[in-house]
Amino acid sequence: MVGGGPSAPPPGTGAVGSASLGKAPQIGAAAFIVIDPRNGQVLLEKNAHVRRAVASTQKLLTALVVLDSGRMDEMVTVASSDTAVEPAKMGIRAGQRYRRRDLLAAMMVRSCNDIAACLARTTAGSETAFVARMNAKAAQLGMRNSRFATPHGLDAPGQYSTAFDLAILATAALNHGELHRITQTREMVFPMADGNDALIVNTNRVLRMSPYCSGLKTGYTSQAGRCLVSSGERGLRRAVVVVLGSQIPDVWNDSRDLLHWALAVPQGPAVASP
Repeated sequence: MVGGGPSAPPPGTGAVGSASLGKAPQIGAAAFIVIDPRNGQVLLEKNAHVRRAVASTQKLLTALVVLDSGRMDEMVTVASSDTAVEPAKMGIRAGQRYRRRDLLAAMMVRSCNDIAACLARTTAGSETAFVARMNAKAAQLGMRNSRFATPHGLDAPGQYSTAFDLAILATAALNHGELHRITQTREMVFPMADGNDALIVNTNRVLRMSPYCSGLKTGYTSQAGRCLVSSGERGLRRAVVVVLGSQIPDVWNDSRDLLHWALAVPQGPAVASP
């Protein structure tokens, strides 16, 4: 069982680390944080309280709101407005019907924006009503420096979060057994309404780069840059890493290296590469 989210580091500290973990890797991302989700201890951070666009990493919050609503085996109907969201899409079409649980899994694994729009509308009646639920859920979790305007994370005025708040969100996702299981799915078969099966692969490359990675969610927009919220396990150790404002391939390598550092994995030739 993991804890209730990170605690703020002492005022004036730019990085909080543990000497027992050895020298931390050098990270060039605009912001990052590493926490122990069991007790919320911040192990390392940079600009963790600075507001930024966080792209599709906020789909973790979308998923929690959908799961809170229940009715996961209910069939929902796609609207034409759902299909207009670019660019990452599953290709669902207006009038098609899907099980809500299947849509949620595909949204998290492939980061489909059309599915996020469909889930938001069919869960709350409208995207506006769903976003209100997102912000209420964020407040409930203690994400005090976040505001959301879309269910998918595409750039929108006045929408932001922080690495610190995303660590809180990641801890909540880890505490939700079904959501955590979905985020660590490396690939899955999505049953399309036309009778065909679509094989989709998780956008989180660290799942394939490190045997210790256990989820969670990628993100990218022009404003946010490359983002990744990842979790890892090794024996009794647990870690959550949030990397924001990075680029390819740094977001993968840095996230892996921070996970391995926090989990006390020996660095060097044994570390997996992309």
